[in-house]
Amino acid sequence: MAPQHEGTEVVAEEAEAEAADADKKLISNIVIVIAMQTEALPLVQRFQLMEDPDTVFPKGVPWVRYHGIYKDLRINLIWPGKDPIWGVDSVGTITASLVTFASIQELKPDLIINAGTSRGFQAKGACIGDVFLASDVAFHERRLPIPVFDEYGIGARRTFSTPNILRELNMKTGKLSTGDSLDMSPQDEALIIANDATVKDMEGAAVAYAADLFSVPAIFVKAVTDLVDGDKPTAEEFLQNMVAVTATLDQAVTNIVDFISGKCLSEL
Repeated sequence: MAPQHEGTEVVAEEAEAEAADADKKLISNIVIVIAMQTEALPLVQRFQLMEDPDTVFPKGVPWVRYHGIYKDLRINLIWPGKDPIWGVDSVGTITASLVTFASIQELKPDLIINAGTSRGFQAKGACIGDVFLASDVAFHERRLPIPVFDEYGIGARRTFSTPNILRELNMKTGKLSTGDSLDMSPQDEALIIANDATVKDMEGAAVAYAADLFSVPAIFVKAVTDLVDGDKPTAEEFLQNMVAVTATLDQAVTNIVDFISGKCLSEL
């Protein structure tokens, strides 16, 4: 019988070979995870997607799948739907991780795109209407002040590298910090600064966590609706800019999908 470490090395080599093959395979199946209906519907119309009447998701969940073929890509846009009790968009980390997990299980995507609006920091160069392709993601509300658990709570991760998208589409990049609150407490602010974040959202790091469990590459497209360190109230600025920034997000995601068409992961 071969020593156990040799078997482990064989498994590792096989995994590396599979990853290399995946990098060279043309991307054909994309899942777009997007939290709000206002953000989702322009893309549904742009890609001429149809709502799935026979959901692939468990019975009773409000999650909605729109799907169709755009160019040579099978696109599945997943919107978590309206909360069955409160009737508002199911935003936040819990739903984001659940729908990402279920989408990977049922739809087997080659790539996940998490798209949405976000808050930005003008001190880090963010302006209203800017669209960022996140280079890193992390949490800022999971405070576990115990060695190693603290790092687990932050969950810092590099996102899938897309240097060609950044260059060809002339996109901005920066770090993304995720939490379940729209506003920012002093504790959150300290951790967001520690995360070196340029943009702040409520889903990204949760999507990244679920995608990493299954080694599915994921990219994060975030459009800035309001400035954390600006002089306007958060809710007022968010509502004032939501429609225009959503249109900007729609165009940015379309440009990215157009770029992806006909390419493999290693070409992104």
